Amino acid sequence: MKPSTNRMLTRIKSIYMFIKENGTVTTQDLVDEFGITPRTIQRDLNVLVYNDLIISPHRGKWTTTEKRVKMSS
Repeated sequence: MKPSTNRMLTRIKSIYMFIKENGTVTTQDLVDEFGITPRTIQRDLNVLVYNDLIISPHRGKWTTTEKRVKMSS
């Protein structure tokens, strides 16, 4: 796997864990926490939405779904 792909997957996993631990978060919370651009956060959120791991109950807010996830390193 390319280093950039590995970095992206690690970041997406971290974003998912942050949302899971904090309940509902805003896009700005994620930008502040991870220090990356809103556009990059949005791309990562799109991956999580596509995989039915998070939903947006209100515009700009995110929370995890009930889908069970098996975490590995």
